Amino acid sequence: MSLSSYPVRVTGTRGRIDKRQAILEAAFTVFARDGYRAASVDTVAATAGVAKHTIYNHFGDKQSLFRAAVAALADDALARNLAAIETLRPERDPVEALTEVGLKLAKCYCDEKSWAVRRLLQAELGSMPELQDIVRERATDKVNDALADRLARLALAGHLRLSDPAVAAEQFGALLTAPFDARSRLGTRKIPFNELAEVTQNAVQTFLRAFGVR
Repeated sequence: MSLSSYPVRVTGTRGRIDKRQAILEAAFTVFARDGYRAASVDTVAATAGVAKHTIYNHFGDKQSLFRAAVAALADDALARNLAAIETLRPERDPVEALTEVGLKLAKCYCDEKSWAVRRLLQAELGSMPELQDIVRERATDKVNDALADRLARLALAGHLRLSDPAVAAEQFGALLTAPFDARSRLGTRKIPFNELAEVTQNAVQTFLRAFGVR
C-alpha cells in the first residue's frame, strides 16, 4: 500500500470535517512524499482542500505544521501499540500471548506510516532535535511503560522472572524491531507475513530464554 492510499478527508462536505485533522493528514502525505525541505505549504493546502491562510491560522508556519504532523502520527502509533499490548494477559499461555502481541507490534512497526515517520525524523533531527522528544514522550515511553506493566503481571502470575519490568520491555522491543531495519532496508522493502512471524517467534524464544521460568 502506498502513502497515497491513506485517505485524506477532503470531500465536499467540508462543514462536517475537522479542518485541522484534514490539514495534518495532508501534511503527512506531502512531507512523507516530498521530504520536509521540498514540501511547501501551498502543496499541503491544495492536498487538504483548504486555503493557505487556513494552515497559517491553525499552525503558524511550516515548521510548526511539521511538528504537529509528527505529534499526530505519534499519537496514532501510541493508540495502535496500546491496543496490541492490551491483549497480553496473565491468564493466557505466555508463549502464545507474547507471540500474538509481538506479531501485532511488529505489524505496527513495519506499517508504511511508521517507516515514513522514522525516515523523516532521521532526515530532520539535526535541525529539529526536539522531534525525537515529541515521539518519545507521546508514544515510545508510554508504549514501553504499558508493555512493562503487562510483563510485570506475567511475572506475578509465575510466567516470567523479572527484576525490572521496564528493562524487560525494552529488551523485548529491541529483539522484535531491530531485525526489521535490515530486512526492510529501512522501510524500502515490504516485509512479508512469514518474515514478520519468523522474527516474532525468534524474539519470543530469545526473550523467554532470558526471562522465562525454567
